[in-house]
Amino acid sequence: MVSSESVPFSKTGGLADVVGALSNALVKSGHDARILVPSFGKEGDEAGTFVCTLTMNLIGGQREVEIRRRTVDGVIYWFVCDPLFTKRSGVYGNTSFTPYPDNFLRFLILQKAALLVCRVTGWIPDVMHCHDWTTGLVPYLLEEDRSGQFNRVSTLVTIHNIAFQGNFPRYELLNSMTLPRPEVFTPDGRINMLRAGIIMADYVSTVSPNYAKEIRTAEQGFGLEGVLNEKADRLSGILNGIDAEVWNPATDRHLPFHYSSTDRAPKAQVKAAVQKRFGLEVRPDLPLFSMVTRLAWQKGIEEVLSVLEDILKEGNCQFLIIGTGDARYEQALRDLDARYPNLSANMVFSDEAAHLAEAGADYFLMPSRYEPCGLNQLYSLRYGAVPIVGRTGGLADSVIDLEQDPVRGTGLFVRAPEAGQVRVAVAKAVSLYGTKQYDRAQENGMKQDCSWAGSAHEYIALYEKMIKEKKKNTSKRRSLNAKTR
Repeated sequence: MVSSESVPFSKTGGLADVVGALSNALVKSGHDARILVPSFGKEGDEAGTFVCTLTMNLIGGQREVEIRRRTVDGVIYWFVCDPLFTKRSGVYGNTSFTPYPDNFLRFLILQKAALLVCRVTGWIPDVMHCHDWTTGLVPYLLEEDRSGQFNRVSTLVTIHNIAFQGNFPRYELLNSMTLPRPEVFTPDGRINMLRAGIIMADYVSTVSPNYAKEIRTAEQGFGLEGVLNEKADRLSGILNGIDAEVWNPATDRHLPFHYSSTDRAPKAQVKAAVQKRFGLEVRPDLPLFSMVTRLAWQKGIEEVLSVLEDILKEGNCQFLIIGTGDARYEQALRDLDARYPNLSANMVFSDEAAHLAEAGADYFLMPSRYEPCGLNQLYSLRYGAVPIVGRTGGLADSVIDLEQDPVRGTGLFVRAPEAGQVRVAVAKAVSLYGTKQYDRAQENGMKQDCSWAGSAHEYIALYEKMIKEKKKNTSKRRSLNAKTR
């Protein structure tokens, strides 16, 4: 795994959860999975045990980078220790809205380290699994390598969110490495690292089957639908799982009481404790809606804010919102919080608060405009917070609509990314609260297997297909070379 972040060491979003949890599931299945990730804010022994020093060539000269190592639950983490990482705590920038100006160089160092650490340690993987734009150049670097050490290494690029592509001025390449093929990297005069990864990788995957279809359209392809359609026979969607040990209401260390699908009664006690903790009146008769979200346009926050005051005025439900993001959304929530006692808005990024919000909620609202996979709806299913989601991406793959299938249903859909449809979905949820249909939906969701076991099996099958194909192609090239000689 080559990634810009991974739990338990660095995290800005779901990417970190996926890399860490998938690797853990692979190790449990008997595979040797290792993660190469930057060491943010830590160096020396604090970063881990010394492995080696890498010397990489850049246009400006040679650069020495240290590799440190830790092992967690059988997964080996290799940390790239360079001042551009170790002297900073942010993954991509000081805030979500202020990326570091030298991010091209920072993540080029990570990607070059992916080849060098394998070469120096002698550990050559069957597959290099590259995650998002920050690793998009790895497939190119492998193909251009002339050492012969990586001839049998297959490359998989997973797109976690196609909106983030790693666009940089063309001169960054000239400053950092030899100029590669312009048709791959700079078709419009700018570098697009994710585009390069899609073109050069052996296979491409996304984090849900539905998202794999959506990104091939002009509406959700963000300009890359053309190269993705060309790669259609090597593009697959595998739904993310969750770490079922961390996200388990029967053992969750953040919860004051524990419950399960077979004993849901203590969830009412958790709800009461959560209401107290976040300044809401303890009202078991009112449904509690939770949102744990980045306050951004993509997440449908504008639609929620358009109708939230009207919903709160009715007084037949409570809202608990946890999240940070756009300052204007944060201020709008603060203003509503000051006026309505049935709203608790908390501008924090807290793992404990996220767990409490999931466990205490009766419903989890997630009306995303687009959502590659989403993890919170999976946490919600596990914790008995019936999800109300946008009909998009992985949300549509993981939630069964109660209105279409009352027997097997696990949640409700927001029919369109519109404020009126959010209002309709919330009203429907309020009317269902306390009914047998609600109880059935809650039980259905909690019994659903959202763990990484099934998803890891799909990735293993894809890896094996890639390995077999790479061996076949390598043998074919050797045969042709022999005939030529």
